[in-house]
Parts: sequence; C-alpha cells; structure tokens
Amino acid sequence: MEPQVYGLSYAGSFVSLDAAMADDLSVVNSARVSFGKRRDFLNDADKGLINFLLRERHGTPFEHNSFRFHVRCPIFVAREWFRHRIGSFNEFSGRYSEMPSEAYLPPETHWRTQTGKPGAYTFEPVEPEVAAEAQQILAEAYDAAFTAYAKLGELGIAKELARLAIPVATYTEFYWTVNARALMNFLSLRTHDAAQREIRELALEVEKSFAEKMPITYAAWVANDKVAP
Repeated sequence: MEPQVYGLSYAGSFVSLDAAMADDLSVVNSARVSFGKRRDFLNDADKGLINFLLRERHGTPFEHNSFRFHVRCPIFVAREWFRHRIGSFNEFSGRYSEMPSEAYLPPETHWRTQTGKPGAYTFEPVEPEVAAEAQQILAEAYDAAFTAYAKLGELGIAKELARLAIPVATYTEFYWTVNARALMNFLSLRTHDAAQREIRELALEVEKSFAEKMPITYAAWVANDKVAP
C-alpha cells in the first residue's frame, strides 16, 4: 500500500564528507613531537611508525585530525550513531522546524527475522509474502502518524509536542565531527556483520572517506584487524 499523501523511501539516507583536516602526516608529527622532531613528508619509516602505533594501540596521535560528515538517515539509525560520544553532533530540530513527512520503508529484500539471544542473534530473510504484508502494515502506520502530526499542527499544538506522533523511521539529518581514532572505533563496530544493516550501509560509505584521506592509517588499521587504538 502506498500512502496517499506522505512519502516512503528506502534511498532517502546519505552520508557525505563535508570537510576534513586529516592526513597521515598528522599522526606522524603528533607522535614524533615527543622527541622534538617533525616531518614535512612521509617516508617508509613513518609508515612503519603508523603501523606500530596502531598495533601497540598508542591512540592519541590519531586524534589530531578532523572529519566533518553530513548525514541523513532515519531517527532510529541516528540514535545508534549518537552512542559514539567521542565526536560532535548538531541535528535537525523538530522544535523549530516541521518534521519531514518521509519515512524509511525497507525494501522487500531487507525484511528479516531474528533468532538467538541478545548479542548473538542470527538474521534470516522472510518469505516474500511476509515482507509484502510487513511493508503494508508499516505504510499504513506511517500514514496515520503523519496525518496525526499534521492535524496537531492545524490545532496550533507546538511543534515540540506535535512531533510526539512521528515514528522513529522518519528521516533526520545531522553534522558529525570526529577524529580518526574515534572514527576507527565507530567503523570497527558499525561496519561489522553484526551491526544493523541500515547503519552498516552508511558506515561503509564513511569508511571510503577515511581510506581516501588517510590511506596509510587506513591500511594499517585493516592490517591490524580493524581494531581501534
């Protein structure tokens, strides 16, 4: 069922690198300052140093850089993202602006069932007819929620209260600024196969930016089993 008024979207999420002050040289110079030394260019010894720092988990040299991402995703994904507290966030506010009438609806191939205990779940796809019914149920629920939100607004209810009707599948957006050390921690958890698919797909896009801006650090991180220092 397609709602008559309100939007459903699978492809409504995105993550883009808005700005970066990050390179491998920042790691090297942050480490070598302990000996009163500085490099203008990386050499093979510096590459070895980066790998040593990651392997031995000397993490602070990886903090002297910055990535700023612009992210749009469902609220439930954002709430998982915000659990990574070593970083700065500024999010769209439903107190000051009308919430977007667009919600995430998983495509039929993304519906899954879970078995097992917390922390050890396994996920299996459901039958196509079950997925189709689940989509219809959610579409109807979203339509009712956005209709309620609009009616509350028509009654003059403040946006900060009207938003109580909004489902956690509604899209939000935020800016996230993070250093490489915290970024590696985020990626080690959120690109893992056990991470929820909806955040994992976005985290994989973040990983591409990390690899592009700090290729030596990225390669060392991968070589050391993607463990954050």
